[in-house]
Amino acid sequence: MAKISVVSVRSLLIRMMFRETELAVGTAFIMSRADGAPFLVTNRHNVTGRDSNDQPISPTGGLPDHLSVAFVGEKPGTWRSEDIDLYDEDNRPIWREHALMGSEYDVVAIPLQAIEGVRFYPYEWNGGQQVMVAPGDTVSVVGFPFGKPAGGLFPIWATGFMASEPDIDPDDQPKMYIDCRSRPGQSGSPVVAYRSGSYSEAGGGFAIMAGNSSAIRLIGIYCGRINKESDLGIVWKLQVVRDVVGFGCRPITPLKP
Repeated sequence: MAKISVVSVRSLLIRMMFRETELAVGTAFIMSRADGAPFLVTNRHNVTGRDSNDQPISPTGGLPDHLSVAFVGEKPGTWRSEDIDLYDEDNRPIWREHALMGSEYDVVAIPLQAIEGVRFYPYEWNGGQQVMVAPGDTVSVVGFPFGKPAGGLFPIWATGFMASEPDIDPDDQPKMYIDCRSRPGQSGSPVVAYRSGSYSEAGGGFAIMAGNSSAIRLIGIYCGRINKESDLGIVWKLQVVRDVVGFGCRPITPLKP
């Protein structure tokens, strides 16, 4: 069987649904909390169905009530679609968001339970190997532009470059900019630094890998472009994802009518 990168089974195609109507498509991934509890991570605008101006994203005006998620099956190269509710029986959102900043950070996490016939491939709590990332270095947005897969339901790797200093927070927010031709459907994609053969470490060292091994570092989550006329994309940093998945979560007020 062909060798498949673990990154390619970590990105999941999601469909935002209202009852039986598909409103939009996007991307999600799984991260396990420090205690091992798995969470489905994606953008807040994917689950609310609203843009930053609080307007419905779908041209139908509809807002999602559940996600249809294409999880990886137990056998390699198979997938299983499962519905994930966004609201509980009291009409309260199930997802969690940042404890302090709430809707200002476009990241949410949905608690997951084990699903029969599904295998989880979560990102590590620390993001993986500490690959050094600097302005001009290559990074990949691994997701589903316009809902398009790269064969089966494997994601497409859209590769671009770091466009800002990783240690600086634009607008005093924990985010970064990348120069990458990303498109709708990639919202919620993991952004990774993927290196094979050898790589520079964030702490200043240098690592050489044996055989066909590779180094993978999750650096954040993609949430869209700075505007429709630009290829500059916004990436919320890994720490935001960890804050939301970890204990930095709070209950939120209902948004659904």
